[in-house]
Amino acid sequence: QVQLVESGGGLVQPGGSLRLSCAASGIIFSANVMGWYRQAPGKERDLVATITSGGRTNYTDSVKGRFTISRDNTKSTVYLQMNSLKAEDTAVYYCNLYVRVRAVNYWGQGTQVTVSS
Repeated sequence: QVQLVESGGGLVQPGGSLRLSCAASGIIFSANVMGWYRQAPGKERDLVATITSGGRTNYTDSVKGRFTISRDNTKSTVYLQMNSLKAEDTAVYYCNLYVRVRAVNYWGQGTQVTVSS
C-alpha cells in the first residue's frame, strides 16, 4: 500500500525556517502530483503548495515568496522549505500524493509546525 512519511516539523520563532520532508513508498513517485496541505486548529485542511511530475509548482497566495516545494524523484521525496515563518503558518502540515488517473489522494500522518515567540 501507499505510505507517506513526513518529518521536519517543530517549534520555530517568527521569521525562522523549517524544512519538511515526505518520503513515499508503495507507488511510482515520479508519475504523480505531490503537495503539501495544512490544517490549523478549528479550520479545514487547505492547500499550501503542489508540484507536478514535470516540476511545475503552485502555491497558495499566503506563502508565495516564502515557501518552496521541491521533489527528488530518485529518493521519492517531496520537500517544503518554509522561510520567514509567521504565526499564521502554525498548523499540522500534511503530505499529499495525487494519482490523477484514478482521482485518488493519499495522505501522510501530518507533522506539527508551530510558529511562536
